[in-house]
Order: sequence, then structure tokens, then C-alpha cells
Amino acid sequence: MSEWTGRGKVRARLIATGVEIAIEGVTTQARYYKPLVYEFFRKEFQVRPRHGEYEVELVMQYAGDVPRLDLDNLAKALLDALKGHVFFDDSQIARLLCERIQGERDRIVLRTMRRAAP
Repeated sequence: MSEWTGRGKVRARLIATGVEIAIEGVTTQARYYKPLVYEFFRKEFQVRPRHGEYEVELVMQYAGDVPRLDLDNLAKALLDALKGHVFFDDSQIARLLCERIQGERDRIVLRTMRRAAP
């Protein structure tokens, strides 16, 4: 794994078969994340999209009360933000796992991994 890149709310690093992204803070407005992540990839973490199938794991961690945020809307906003950076289109996603867990702080961790050929 490589070192984390980013100094603001969004950080990312290369992992064995993809990219891991961490976003600090959780808001109930899923549409907030799309421009935030898009700008991060455009300005700070430039990777080239790849063909093939992907597996995506999205974990929303929260401290305190459970946020009233639909995970499906959050996933859609984040996957749209990754289009053209990590993969060409979200139709390349063959497996999507979304989870909400209690953690030490509010943040989202997203792992995108190229799927091994069968």
C-alpha cells in the first residue's frame, strides 16, 4: 500500500488492486460528496481509469447517534464521482457492499478493487 495523499476532507491511497478513499465527516446530504470527491481526484490524486470489473466496499462510520442517511444514495453519489477516475463507468461494478457501523469518528471509507478474472 502507498502513502495517503490529500490534506483536506478527502484522502486516498493506492492499494494492491485498486484505490482506498477516506472522507472525513458524515452529512445527510449525499449530493455533498460528489463534487468533493470529484475535485479531489481532478486536482490531488490523478489516477487513470481502467477497464474490467470492480468490487467496491463502502463503510460509513459514525460516532454518536445513527445518521439518517440512505446508504444507497450515498453509494450512488460516490460512484458517480469516481467515474472517469478509477473506472470508466459504474456499470463496471460487479459487487457492491455498503455498510454502516459505529466507529470512533464520522467518516466514510471506500475501497475500489479490480475483480480477478474467473
